[in-house]
Amino acid sequence: MTDLNNASVGFDALGLPENLVSAVKALGFESSTAIQAQTIPPLLAGKDVLGEAQTGTGKTAAFGLPALAKIDVTLRKPQLMVLAPTRELAIQVAEAIETFAKDMKGLRVATLYGGQSYQPQFQQLERGAQVVVGTPGRLMDHLRRKSLKLANLSFCVLDEADEMLNMGFLEDIEWILEHLPKETQMALFSATMPAQIRKVANRFLKSPEHIKIAAVKKAKANITQYAWKVSGINKMTALERIAETVDYDAMIIFVRTRNDTIEVAEKLERAGYAAVALNGDMNQAQRERTVDQLKSGTSSILVATDVVARGLDIPRISLVINYDLPGDNEAYVHRIGRTGRAGRSGTAISFVRPREMYSLRHYERLTSGTVAMYDLPNIEEIGKARIERTRTELSTVIADKELTAMREIIETMAAESELSMTDLAAALLYQKQLKQPLQPKEDPKPRRDSRERNDRDGRGRNDSRGGRNDRDGRGRNDSRGGRNENRAERAPRKAKVGRSDVDWQTYRLEVGKEHGARPGDIVGAIANEISLDSSYIGAINLHEKHSFVQLPKGMPEKSFTQLKRVQVRRQALAITVSDTQPAAERPSRPRKEQRTN
Repeated sequence: MTDLNNASVGFDALGLPENLVSAVKALGFESSTAIQAQTIPPLLAGKDVLGEAQTGTGKTAAFGLPALAKIDVTLRKPQLMVLAPTRELAIQVAEAIETFAKDMKGLRVATLYGGQSYQPQFQQLERGAQVVVGTPGRLMDHLRRKSLKLANLSFCVLDEADEMLNMGFLEDIEWILEHLPKETQMALFSATMPAQIRKVANRFLKSPEHIKIAAVKKAKANITQYAWKVSGINKMTALERIAETVDYDAMIIFVRTRNDTIEVAEKLERAGYAAVALNGDMNQAQRERTVDQLKSGTSSILVATDVVARGLDIPRISLVINYDLPGDNEAYVHRIGRTGRAGRSGTAISFVRPREMYSLRHYERLTSGTVAMYDLPNIEEIGKARIERTRTELSTVIADKELTAMREIIETMAAESELSMTDLAAALLYQKQLKQPLQPKEDPKPRRDSRERNDRDGRGRNDSRGGRNDRDGRGRNDSRGGRNENRAERAPRKAKVGRSDVDWQTYRLEVGKEHGARPGDIVGAIANEISLDSSYIGAINLHEKHSFVQLPKGMPEKSFTQLKRVQVRRQALAITVSDTQPAAERPSRPRKEQRTN
């Protein structure tokens, strides 16, 4: 077992092809992380790898780069398959692989997850995708339908294996791995190594190289962290308000996808702010120009994704906005680390939806800091800021410009019209502020633009690969009805260790054994639909026609409404509050799968 946590090795020293090394360097990475330095060489040598490392340590590049090095782009068959627990992580991994492979002409990536229409996924596979990234449930669907064929698969990765275990995907993973060609090279990555994960590794990996990278807690004492609870107005309006009132030198705004970088930057531009987008679709020259604009002060706002912004080091960035929360908690540390550089202080503000509030505890633990709630500037504060800004602008004009001719015109106008100088100045000021009133009357009504309508608390959104993106990794539109429904049911899912702080409420779901449902189906559907960490899903009891599940008390009404419509095994959950306690009705057979930290 290798345990090296401070490796600093250049990518060009790891044996990777030049086109992959140049792609990584173009993203701003010169040296590999510890997990990359220890994982890439054995994977290039054809060995299986069992990697134990926290999220946010660079695992995607650790397996993505050596896997891409072995792909034959002339063979339009799946050669690399990555299993991810959620659609968000699947999208993130797929985009990272596409960015690494920007110089591999002819490489195609298919992203397969539940909740999206099958048709665009069929098209991606039919066009000859060499890389397939997906959630277990949808990958099983495609394997059963014969739309996904693994005869040429040479590399398979299990990413965030312990999270897939927590979400109840263990049996699905084993089923998928049983369908791999015997010669397929394997890599399994997990933040922890519970017994079930070791069992999978022992069964499916061949003499793996065990690489363990210890978790490093990074304190960010010079960064003040805030969270704004999204309510009342939409995120775009809040962003404009912060940009108008907060004192910053330069800011970086983190969003989820490449399309979002462009959309948010364009809206800021229309609102009068010098914003630029940075994403993986831009070539190296474009990226360099964009970063130079921020460094030189030509632009003060950068909108970016995690992948392209991870290596940025621009001291003048004093404010980080998490417009979308990151896909994993460790990525939060990397994001806010873009500010507070070179001994300076910085500020980070995260836009957090009610159902995402639990994430703040993780952020505080990882940063050894405190995340305070942020009060968005109100209308009075906006008005004061605009008046002060206008006064400063006028004072600058008076100090820097020759105004003799203008004064003569004003004096003549006042004399001829019998108007006072004050009235004329007020009229000019009125004309100036028509586009942006100096004294706004009330909060603007939320503008439900296309991005907000398709955000994760709605019905999904279209990304660059097309199709409808629901958060469901397993539940809705899941046609996996062919599994043996007579299989012995597991006992209730136990609450994760450390969740004694949760005030549980029992809910009734109108789906049960009769419909072929399993605890993992319910966990996956709930966790993905309302972005609820699986550790906040307690005991589950399956009955013939219904089930009981424990969830945190005080669920937001919007999340509750969403869950009513979610389907498991083509049966609507139709969730309702129940006074029944699952523990009193536990099935007698013990569940094999234990939830672990």
